[in-house]
Amino acid sequence: MNVQDFVQKALTHQKEPKEYEKGGKLLSKPSAGSGWTKVSCPCCFSERVEPLVLVKLGGKVGPETKRWLIKVIGAPQKDGGAALLAHPGEDASGDIIVVSAPRCTLLRAAEELGLCKTYRSGDMEAFSYNDRDNFKDSGVFLTLAERQYIVKYELDGLRVQRDLRIPGLPESRMLQKRDNIWQKLSSAGVVVDTFPLHNRKKLKDLGEAWYSGNQLAQPLDSVNDYFGSAVAFYFSFLDFYTWSLLTPAILGLAISYFSVAFFSSEVKKEMVDSVSGSKVIINDDDSGPMISGHMLQAMFSMIWSTVFMELWKRRSSSLSYRWGTMNLAERFAEPRPNFYGDLGVNPVTGRVEPLFPEWKRDLRMVLVSVPVVGLFLGLVVLGMMCFYWGEAQVKQLHKDWNSLLSQALLYIPSVLHIVYTNMLGNVYRNVAQSLTEYENHREESAFENHLTAKILVFTFFNNFAVLFHIAFFKQDVPLLRKRLASLLIVSQLVNQVTEVVIPFLVDRFISAPHRTESEDDPKEDKFRNQRTLPVFPGLFAEYIELLVQFGYLSLFSCVYPLTAVLLLINNITEIRSDAYKICNLFRKPFSPPVANMGVWQVAFEVLSFVSVISNCWLLLLSPRLQELCREGGLSSTNVLLLAVFGEHVLILIKFIMAALIPDEPDWIRKKRDQMEYTSMQALKEQVNAISTDFIV
Repeated sequence: MNVQDFVQKALTHQKEPKEYEKGGKLLSKPSAGSGWTKVSCPCCFSERVEPLVLVKLGGKVGPETKRWLIKVIGAPQKDGGAALLAHPGEDASGDIIVVSAPRCTLLRAAEELGLCKTYRSGDMEAFSYNDRDNFKDSGVFLTLAERQYIVKYELDGLRVQRDLRIPGLPESRMLQKRDNIWQKLSSAGVVVDTFPLHNRKKLKDLGEAWYSGNQLAQPLDSVNDYFGSAVAFYFSFLDFYTWSLLTPAILGLAISYFSVAFFSSEVKKEMVDSVSGSKVIINDDDSGPMISGHMLQAMFSMIWSTVFMELWKRRSSSLSYRWGTMNLAERFAEPRPNFYGDLGVNPVTGRVEPLFPEWKRDLRMVLVSVPVVGLFLGLVVLGMMCFYWGEAQVKQLHKDWNSLLSQALLYIPSVLHIVYTNMLGNVYRNVAQSLTEYENHREESAFENHLTAKILVFTFFNNFAVLFHIAFFKQDVPLLRKRLASLLIVSQLVNQVTEVVIPFLVDRFISAPHRTESEDDPKEDKFRNQRTLPVFPGLFAEYIELLVQFGYLSLFSCVYPLTAVLLLINNITEIRSDAYKICNLFRKPFSPPVANMGVWQVAFEVLSFVSVISNCWLLLLSPRLQELCREGGLSSTNVLLLAVFGEHVLILIKFIMAALIPDEPDWIRKKRDQMEYTSMQALKEQVNAISTDFIV
């Protein structure tokens, strides 16, 4: 009997089933009339059921539809269900369903996702359901974040086995074979929201170890357990990046404030210029050394950005091994809910699912996505040109009028340019979302990576186009220094206000009074209160902020040595403020297991490569280098050829350094090879067992 027949039979009973009796506790035996659906596997029986996910239903959803949905959630997977545990809340007519997961469902999903866990030998191995007894603590080794994501994973993977009418809904909402049930229910207004539930005790303990005390180290393993590897990787990168700023910050302070005896007068001039932003004449007859502070900072930035990224990749691979995400197999999982195509048999998994040709996706990207992204980049350049044109016009107007009104008009081009770029950015994000949906990617990670790549290109142009124009076209170092200093100071102040102060005030004085609860309140009400929190916006804006910071530091810090100092101060507070926000100001997010930062890591590596080119050409603007070229009698053509040669040499040095620092520690590489060998041996044993059974 499949789930549809099972549901229709259940709906013929007029009396409320025992498992929906009112007043059942949400943490209790699933088979004792508590309201939880029953488990079919004896090994999955537990004295206590942990509420993991809350499903909020639409206001017009009737008891009949809710009972049907609970049956679908609890039905075995072979009958088209999710094989999860469901609780109706207060009663069958309420608007919530609380969902948990039995042990066998969790373990099968762990194998399907490709998670690695600790084997009896103490090493991390790709988890196998058939070999589950040889893994340590196989009953409880999944983290809270992994258990909650698996619930979402199973719900999103629900598909109709045959055409079916949803009880309580009109015929127009009939489900067709292989339709995604959760997506259809969401579009029909049956399912309004699905979100993971906080565990208040664990959250309190995490907060005390994370942002409440005076400790400098972050509890990254606890963050991974509670919020998942995606969030843990962000905070690990933020931590690693912040403390890596110490070296450039010390160097920047030295160049800016300390006049060592062997520094020339040109260095002293650069020190004062970097701080004041104005031209200062220092009379000193000492010729000084060949290298100035400008040149030293440029060379250091190129080396630092390369070493930083290579060391981070090593740290990332170690964390991936420790958190069991280095062997993920998303390409073999069910397609994401919005993926569409003609029904067919997946040649890899053998499952019937929508199929979409790769060549058609590539064609859409080349003929639609690339031209549209190019159009918006052209609009960014157009806005920049209009800004310079408007700035020139108001300067001329102020020169002619020389009045208070004309002086006020000097700010109009900047204000209009900021408004224009913000509006264009908002429009572009929606367009990028639509373009990525149109490309129709099968995996969720592929969708996120392509969406992120589109926005990264736009963000790079939006944040760095003006700086590149000032540096390489206007060649105005004082203006570049002033612009960079103002961006660092103003943007960080604005970020702290918008990211911390405003959300805190809104939560404290607007949202919190509506979430008041006491110990005696029913658990259902406490679960509902969590929905009053705003949805976590994701880590996109946080990564963008770090990427822009990294760009300022690696691309242009040679003209403003205090860049690293300001970033270090900002990021020390950023760690705690971001931790406070995710723990207190937003709902808990679903967090899929990830092996690294994904496309963000590629973006930082690209900026690291561009920094070599940027700093090499900024060296040409160094007064000391220009003086040396004049003294050497080099023509502008020879200087240009020398710069091109130096750029290629530095790029070669960067690649040599990257090759000398392996992306993975040697012990991680050996562990990975060992895991692949173990997997091959296990597969060989399964094939031999099947062959033996067939012969018998």
